[in-house]
Amino acid sequence: MNTIKFNAKQLRTSQPDPEGTKAIKKNSIFIILDNVLDTYNVGSIFRLADAVAAEKVYLCGATETPPNTRIKKASINTWQWVEWEYLETAKDAIETCRMNHVACHIVAVEQDKRSKPFYKVEYELPLAIVVGNESTGISKDVLDMADTIVELPMWGVNKSLNVMVSLGIVLYEITQKT
Repeated sequence: MNTIKFNAKQLRTSQPDPEGTKAIKKNSIFIILDNVLDTYNVGSIFRLADAVAAEKVYLCGATETPPNTRIKKASINTWQWVEWEYLETAKDAIETCRMNHVACHIVAVEQDKRSKPFYKVEYELPLAIVVGNESTGISKDVLDMADTIVELPMWGVNKSLNVMVSLGIVLYEITQKT
């Protein structure tokens, strides 16, 4: 098997053919960031959204938006071709998803007394997946709007994972089950 390797400059200067990006079959997955503050997390989530061919990313609340040098660096420019929109609140993003995609299931990734292990949930598209602030998590009113709350079991001393890592694990589970 031949392995393709890119250096940092090649990764950060990639510009896909606009027609090629339109031809990619998108998964009906909408990613909602509820006050995610770390711009490196935001950029990495754009890269993840591209990797799973998510339909759209909603940046909400205090989440920084492109253009931003740290988002650009972490996203390796994927913010330029992954569709995204800024909305004032994650509640607005959920309402938009439900209005535009009637059967859209809302999945929150959060540690909560109502949460289920992420691998025990049956996922169906379309769905919106919500992740929250690195310190305070998803706001309570947004959690209350979720159809399902999932979490990643933690067996070590640390009680949580980075928001992008958690989102990545759950998104790949979703893509395997749908």
